[in-house]
Amino acid sequence: MSTVRATYVIETAIGLHRAAETMANEQSSGTFVAVARETAQLRERFAARVVAVEPLPPSGVTPLPGVSGDWAKAERGRVTIEWPLDNLGPSIPMLLATVAGNLFDLREVGALRLVGLDLPTEFAERYPGPQFGVRGTRELVGRPSGTLLGTIIKPSIGLSLDDLADLVGELAEAGIDFIKDDELQGNPPSSPLAARVKVVTGVLNSYADKAGRKPMYAFNITDDIGRLEANHDLVAEAGGTAVMACVNTVGIAGIEFLRRHSVLPIHGHRTMFGAFSRSPMLGIDFNAFQVLARLAGVDHLHTNGIANKFYESDDEVLASIRAVRTPLFGAYETLPVLSSGQSAALAHRTYEAVGSTDILVMAGGGIHGHPDGSAAGVASMREAWDAAVAGEPLAERAARVPALARALELFAGRLPGAAR
Repeated sequence: MSTVRATYVIETAIGLHRAAETMANEQSSGTFVAVARETAQLRERFAARVVAVEPLPPSGVTPLPGVSGDWAKAERGRVTIEWPLDNLGPSIPMLLATVAGNLFDLREVGALRLVGLDLPTEFAERYPGPQFGVRGTRELVGRPSGTLLGTIIKPSIGLSLDDLADLVGELAEAGIDFIKDDELQGNPPSSPLAARVKVVTGVLNSYADKAGRKPMYAFNITDDIGRLEANHDLVAEAGGTAVMACVNTVGIAGIEFLRRHSVLPIHGHRTMFGAFSRSPMLGIDFNAFQVLARLAGVDHLHTNGIANKFYESDDEVLASIRAVRTPLFGAYETLPVLSSGQSAALAHRTYEAVGSTDILVMAGGGIHGHPDGSAAGVASMREAWDAAVAGEPLAERAARVPALARALELFAGRLPGAAR
């Protein structure tokens, strides 16, 4: 019989094994009291099963509100629970209802975090996963090897269409691989999606006619699920090469809906992820989140970057990048997207830590904040990453490349130890 396994880190004052059994009971055939028709035969077939309990050091952190028991006696541990696939079927919404569901509300736990998912092949049979992934993205942008470099339109909102066209043209001429709308820029009255698509595709198609390659531009089509198809088609019919959707705001089911219809790569933005993950006492770890996003079909997925402007440590970011690069069902290939405070000063540190060029490095301020303009920002990123991959010290390359030297003057001082 096929099964689903979920792993959690919990903290409880009632004992790890008892809390784990309560979790399994709550999320399968049981409830808070024995009921007449929950027979031994029914439990044998449908009850969830605790398969592992591993003690961990206590967190020393205040518990979640409403916890039962004496927190001075709290125990912390890693718990794995298994469900028969017959309980839910290969459905992502029902998977979440099962492995997350009411668990975060239980009084018996003072901390609960979903940290891992192990799914049977029936999910792969139902969900086709990413359509393009790393190799398809490389083919579309015309860069078969090397680090993929991208940027975000900045300012995030407020640019006129003429300014947008000028910026996209400058970035294309500078050799950028990828450009995207900011997650704040959707389909507002001030800058309608249709108008942006017309302007941007016009610029990029003209550049492609001349240069023989076209940077990928991911238009943010995030909207109500009923609008995703029309927004996607608007981009595809104009010759666009990618769409972006905010995974957490349209929902995993929204991403799956888009994937079934899409003929373009889906750039998955993780905005609002901190609401699910920032507290170590509650939520869903990136390792579990990325399984769901990849299963639903994103071709690119934001992982954050090292030395970022958000809350995650470098170790957490690197774990997220490794998770996205880990094979899923043998063929679910998704491109990790490194973003948040990235600049040329971080190329060597990032490459040494990641050990691969199969990544998309996104620099917003790191490109557009360059003292000599966005094109110089692109040049600084390209030179820094080429030097990193070649094993050339950053300072040596900067001595020969003014654009890189100028970038380091601005960014290296803000990131102690980044420049080499």
